Amino acid sequence: MREWSEELTALFGPGIREEVLAAAVAHGRGDALEAIDPGAVRPSVDLLRTVLEHAGGLPEARLAALRPLVRRLVDELSRELATRLRPALTGISVPRPSRRPGGGLDLHRTIRANLATARPAAPSTGSGTATGTGTEPGRMVIVPERPVFRTRAKQASDWRMILVVDVSGSMESSTVWAALTASILAGVPSLSTHFVAFSTEVVDLTERVTDPLGLLLEVRIGGGTHIAAGLKYARELVTVPSRTLIAVVSDFEEGGPVGGLLAQTRALVDSGCHLLGCAALDDTGTARYSKAIASQLVAAGMPVAALSPLELARWVGEKVR
Repeated sequence: MREWSEELTALFGPGIREEVLAAAVAHGRGDALEAIDPGAVRPSVDLLRTVLEHAGGLPEARLAALRPLVRRLVDELSRELATRLRPALTGISVPRPSRRPGGGLDLHRTIRANLATARPAAPSTGSGTATGTGTEPGRMVIVPERPVFRTRAKQASDWRMILVVDVSGSMESSTVWAALTASILAGVPSLSTHFVAFSTEVVDLTERVTDPLGLLLEVRIGGGTHIAAGLKYARELVTVPSRTLIAVVSDFEEGGPVGGLLAQTRALVDSGCHLLGCAALDDTGTARYSKAIASQLVAAGMPVAALSPLELARWVGEKVR
């Protein structure tokens, strides 16, 4: 592998070398991983997913050698995703305007709210000497009859976001996107973001949500699908249902009784939680999920759609504002 990578560099340059090595990894050549230069490789979700697949079965000594590559891929992909998501989340944590005194005066909104009071300023009756007591010709004055104040920011998070993520087999790409998206949502001050992974078991990885690298290395892909168990655990995290968002990322191929899944869904909806089902996406971005079960979830009160991370962020922004 070392000789092969050196020949690739000599013949085609380092850029092509990294592309070929990445393709070799994707086709099962795990030994090519350690030959990839983290600083030169082109980040992609496919490469990150492949690296994580191989990393899962490696001893800690070899895994440590791969961490710089995984960190580079995660950092670059998170930066690119955050650039796309930030406009959808802008304004969520900004204090809302209020007519009640208490916070600072919101000058911009006060001016807009009082434009009807604008009138020419009355000329000064001063002496008009060089001290400049007169009013400039054409100057307008706005009388703030309706001042607008900024509300004081709350110390506690206003909303709770619970991502319930299916990590059963064939969910690799969706899991990567979910982890990256969760880390970005965790940076929004008005959201308390939780990450709950489930297959046949449920694992709460919320303590890793601000560290996408640690989160992805902690997730173990495989096993069956028990969405009802994931939702049941999410119910235990709910304190204020009307200010709780729950997004389920899954192919909705429920392995347990569908009746149990529908019962958990109805209980959350009836309590006042805001639910959204995010269909799994394959490598080409095409939605891949059980339409039969999804239609039953929709009837139970959970909308289901094939959403990109940007569309999920928009949904969060619309609910929280």
